[in-house]
Amino acid sequence: MERQRVLRATAYGSAALALLSAGVSAYWTAGGTALLSTVGGDLEALARHGGMSALVLGAGTTAAKLAAVALSLSLVRPLDRRLARRLVTHAALAAGALLTVYGSVQIVVGGLALLGMIDAGPADPSALRWHVLFWDPWFLLWGLLLCTAAKLSLGSSSKRGSRLRRQPPDRVDSP
Repeated sequence: MERQRVLRATAYGSAALALLSAGVSAYWTAGGTALLSTVGGDLEALARHGGMSALVLGAGTTAAKLAAVALSLSLVRPLDRRLARRLVTHAALAAGALLTVYGSVQIVVGGLALLGMIDAGPADPSALRWHVLFWDPWFLLWGLLLCTAAKLSLGSSSKRGSRLRRQPPDRVDSP
């Protein structure tokens, strides 16, 4: 029972972070500018300039984050078919690993740049601080929650499957 509680907490936490991130991306795609300066670089410039490229990138990013919401929620509301369940769980593990690695690497590299240990090039120091202290830990936490939920889901679905295999099939004797 504890395992299911942790599974739900991590899956819903991952879904919440994905949904909030999708909301921010949708807001910027629609032309909002609050906190846009915290992104910095080419993405900030593209979003401020607008146009078809910004719209396509923003809509695609928002759609991917909404798909991550669905992926997270599917871990607590598993599909009936075992193959689909395993596919969803492995996709969640892969996405969680990608988010975890991305967030971790960005925190380390950005932190080293802020400390002056590596050259950050023309990076805006304010945007870099936002990345190291807010945006990148968000991706790291999102990835860790998604990986944990996927791992717990994988364990619980294999236990359900093995329990079902051990039960004898129902027999209906014909008259």
